[in-house]
Amino acid sequence: MISLRRISAQIASKGSLFAIRPLLVLRGYATSQDVSTLLLVEHKDKSIASSTLNAFTAASKLGNNITALVAGEDPGHVALEVSKINGVSKVLVAKDKAYEHGLAEVYAPLLASAQKQLKFTHLVASHSAFGKNIMPRAAALLDVAQISDVIDIESPDIFVRPIYAGNAIAKVKSKDPIKVLTIRGTAFPPVPVGDQAGVSSEAAPESEKLALTEWVSEELQKSDRPELGTATKVVSGGRALKSRENFDKLIFSLADSIGAAVGGSRAAVDSGYCDNAIQVGQTGKVVAPEFYLAVGISGAIQHIAGMKDSKVIAAINSDPDAPIFQISDYGLVADLFTAVPELTEKLKK
Repeated sequence: MISLRRISAQIASKGSLFAIRPLLVLRGYATSQDVSTLLLVEHKDKSIASSTLNAFTAASKLGNNITALVAGEDPGHVALEVSKINGVSKVLVAKDKAYEHGLAEVYAPLLASAQKQLKFTHLVASHSAFGKNIMPRAAALLDVAQISDVIDIESPDIFVRPIYAGNAIAKVKSKDPIKVLTIRGTAFPPVPVGDQAGVSSEAAPESEKLALTEWVSEELQKSDRPELGTATKVVSGGRALKSRENFDKLIFSLADSIGAAVGGSRAAVDSGYCDNAIQVGQTGKVVAPEFYLAVGISGAIQHIAGMKDSKVIAAINSDPDAPIFQISDYGLVADLFTAVPELTEKLKK
């Protein structure tokens, strides 16, 4: 049951976006005074996912008692790197082939088992596809609510998260005995991995490994460009590019000229101009680079939700009334098929 305690409104500084800050109370049990956090580590090819490093920073706001959980077929190297992160008190290692591909059906019981045996008050993961797949299942197994996409932590039981595609900010107080959280990576700086001696590691509690799903295969696209989620510069294209050939020719060339990652709007993805993996927006990736350039993107609220926290926003659009200009620091009203090639050539010089 949700009880609305307090609502206040604040007009944002850019455009017509506004923020509503309600205090929502998820009714349950009293919060424990002794906070202990279990942080689920996402990793790939023996490297810690960058979003997990952001989640560590968020977890540190809950207290210093942070245990990291690393699972996989051969997680030893990642566990060693995690043990060197400042603030980690212990590393739990679950070594089994069943954990190699991040299947939620085996990870969720592992988290639930670790909580039940070691009595963690908080379970934390990044708000990536990995975390969003696993944490709701873990919360269901523990019979508590999940709080998603946390952008600030005010106390061990009060959390801040966006709602209504980022147009409003909710302050949520949870009285559940166990808090299950996913963390928006762009809202917290990454914690550095130190070179000091690591903390102790031990085997994670045993759990069920239900054979509900089977890993078949994956297809990965290799790129020398910066990773979209962590890039300091992003160039995104929209439906106005009219074809995949134009997207590849104009957006990728412009991005390469300034060493930027490439993104796309939902409309561009749905039209087949670019892959779903680079979609920016409410149903795609949330980015907050130093510089974001929107080319041929009108500025639907779902897209704005994924990039409005960028430090500097620029836009190129032929429509002077396009909503994207309401949040842009710089705007160019021009035909992108003329402006982008010219801009690319000048940047290359």
